[in-house]
Amino acid sequence: MTFFDHDSPTAFSRQVGDRLRVIRKQKRLSLQEVEAQSAQEFKASVLGAYERGERALSVPRLDRLAQFYNVPIDQLLPREVPGIEAAASETPVNKKFAIDVSKLLQLSGSPFEMLARYLRLIQVQRQDFNGHVITVRGDDARAIATMLDVPVDQVGDRLAALDVLLR
Repeated sequence: MTFFDHDSPTAFSRQVGDRLRVIRKQKRLSLQEVEAQSAQEFKASVLGAYERGERALSVPRLDRLAQFYNVPIDQLLPREVPGIEAAASETPVNKKFAIDVSKLLQLSGSPFEMLARYLRLIQVQRQDFNGHVITVRGDDARAIATMLDVPVDQVGDRLAALDVLLR
């Protein structure tokens, strides 16, 4: 089974390159600094080609970059790969919930305040500042289940009972 059609590897390579660039910049390193600090293991020109998606990157090479940047290898991969999310089963953990933030802010109590802070954190990470609605994803549902003290498969029911789900 292949996940990518004839044109997709280029798009995927660009997405990997974007992640490589983001991680490098978070480490506050220039291409030349990576070359120097890696004792020329990663040449600036080659790393730049990886970051632009112009050059294929082997898994062992990706692993070495992850070690160099001191991050888990999965952090160098795109967050969402077209076609794969759609193929995932719609289990409660993969289900998405649209939460009406303004309704949530009307609730009082420690779990709701914690949930509101968590949702603000997600909004900052996503740079989504509309402030009215936020869609939470599978991993978010696990955290929300913990805050609301319900099993993860009951998060949707609990949010609906609180009348904070967007209809």
